Amino acid sequence: MRLVIARCSVDYAGRLTAHLPMAPRLILVKADGSVSVHADDRAYKPLNWMSPPCTLKEADGGVWTVINKAGEKLIITMAEILHDSSHELGTDPGLIKDGVEAHLQELLADRMETLGTGWSLIRREYPTAIGPVDILGRDGEGITVAVEIKRRGEIDGVEQLTRYLELLNRDPHLAPVKGVFAAQEIKPQARVLAADRGIDCVTLDYNALRGIDDDKLRLF
Repeated sequence: MRLVIARCSVDYAGRLTAHLPMAPRLILVKADGSVSVHADDRAYKPLNWMSPPCTLKEADGGVWTVINKAGEKLIITMAEILHDSSHELGTDPGLIKDGVEAHLQELLADRMETLGTGWSLIRREYPTAIGPVDILGRDGEGITVAVEIKRRGEIDGVEQLTRYLELLNRDPHLAPVKGVFAAQEIKPQARVLAADRGIDCVTLDYNALRGIDDDKLRLF
């Protein structure tokens, strides 16, 4: 990973245009080729980013041009570099899920038909640049579906699935991709946010799934 702190401006040109005026920012270039630009707030969410596969070209004068396979560009103009370092992080072991959550994922992957007639599994732990999607499958109409599984469904889980969907829908081999947020309990605020973003919510009964009782799985 390369970590750069710089006074810079950022311009995005693609499906739309966006401009970040000159300011101090953190720029991360990861081993997978992704580039993200961060402010000193907003927690983990970048101000702008380019997901892999993409290429980074550094020109004289401190101008970085990042281009993805769709031809979209992220142009970072450096006025002053305050820090520039590289760090080898090695292979990440991945997220270790709570036992019940991991078992829910395993059970649902083995019984995709409980989500609907004709549903099928593509892959568990489908990799993306920002982490693995719990389950990637297809519904009865052949549409790709990303399923995020939690024990307790809250707003942050919906936000996580939203980010996955944004990335997955950039892949022409998968798009369109719709989302399903599945949990043993889903908070009302999470349901509202999911509905606003076109994501279906599924309430899972762990014991019913283990006992093979489809009546205990409710799709809202």
